[in-house]
Amino acid sequence: MNFTEFGLDPALMESIESTGYEVATPIQEQVIPIILQGRDIIACAQTGTGKTAAFLLPIINRLLQHSNDGQVNCIVLVPTRELAIQIAQNLEGLSYFTSISSIAVYGGNDGMNFATEKNALSKGVDFVICTPGRLIAHLNMGYVKLTGLQFLVLDEADRMLDMGFHDDLMKIISHLPAKRQNLMFSATMAEKIRSLARKILHNPAEVNIAISKPPEKIVQEAFVVYEPQKLPLVQYILRNTHFKMVLIFCSRKQNVKQLNRELQRARFKIAEMHSDLEQSDRENVLLDFKSGRTPILVATDILSRGIDIDNIDLVINYDVPHDGEDYIHRIGRTARAESDGMAITFVSEKEQRRFADIEALLGKPVKKAMVPQELGPVPDYRASHSSFRSKSSNNKRRYGPPQRRK
Repeated sequence: MNFTEFGLDPALMESIESTGYEVATPIQEQVIPIILQGRDIIACAQTGTGKTAAFLLPIINRLLQHSNDGQVNCIVLVPTRELAIQIAQNLEGLSYFTSISSIAVYGGNDGMNFATEKNALSKGVDFVICTPGRLIAHLNMGYVKLTGLQFLVLDEADRMLDMGFHDDLMKIISHLPAKRQNLMFSATMAEKIRSLARKILHNPAEVNIAISKPPEKIVQEAFVVYEPQKLPLVQYILRNTHFKMVLIFCSRKQNVKQLNRELQRARFKIAEMHSDLEQSDRENVLLDFKSGRTPILVATDILSRGIDIDNIDLVINYDVPHDGEDYIHRIGRTARAESDGMAITFVSEKEQRRFADIEALLGKPVKKAMVPQELGPVPDYRASHSSFRSKSSNNKRRYGPPQRRK
């Protein structure tokens, strides 16, 4: 379906065309007409499906028809400041030829930014893209103009609940007018999400575009190793493979810091990303990574969702993710757009059961790659799920680095 078929405002269409959008993604095709009709919606969709534009475009269109001056018209709640910045940037492009105003509101800023946020929230702005804690800080001061609010969007609602934002969300909602349009997006449709939906949404339409498995074009491999072998193995892979951009995930920020130090000592051009960094430092790190100035980035799961970088061709899970959903989101950072990509996971003895659960979610075992002989003996992969048993043996070794699919 072409964007010209939605009947959108000419100024909005000019912005859409300037961004290069032509054909709607499946979630955009389903969600945009429902939002234009004024219905509440709950949509199950992962990052990379086009969901951001799916809710921004119809809201922009409706605000061009009727915007309450001097009020906040739309609140978009997100779990992280990185996602808030990204959505704000997308909104700026999609609304470029319109009169729509917006501001990103998130923690970690200096006093000057807080004053700018206060000015916008007290005088009125069309879009507020924000993290829950920062918005509550402003709400507690009593100057946020919400009586004319028309739209509430909860993006990555499952992640917000996982991060413990349930009470914050309910507190924010208690400040909102009862008559509003509610849009909820989640990568999963667990019972906790449906419970939240029952509290917030009114007779919602339901759309399910969730991808329960990673794209087939992602080549997946796992190395079964002892924990001390992970560092020499990641160095071996980085030295012996030809990838332009590499994203390495660790499950804890302490691991991120340690791995970054070790790889810097080994003369790799690398940077780290985690919650201890100041916001300005995070933005600089991302900018250097996106531009290619820093080709390797090691990060926590802060980058597993909601960050659009199209040129990552290798993802390494230095630690096995906590669950299958996190695994899918992590490796989904590669093979975006029309590119192919590769995802490698290091599995220590203690992580074997967790990885077997991930394989069960995928419905098949991940190919076990052979560890270079110079790294020494490795453990057998003994964890297997009842639905299948991996036939790969890690007693053998492959000589040479993992190969990219042609």
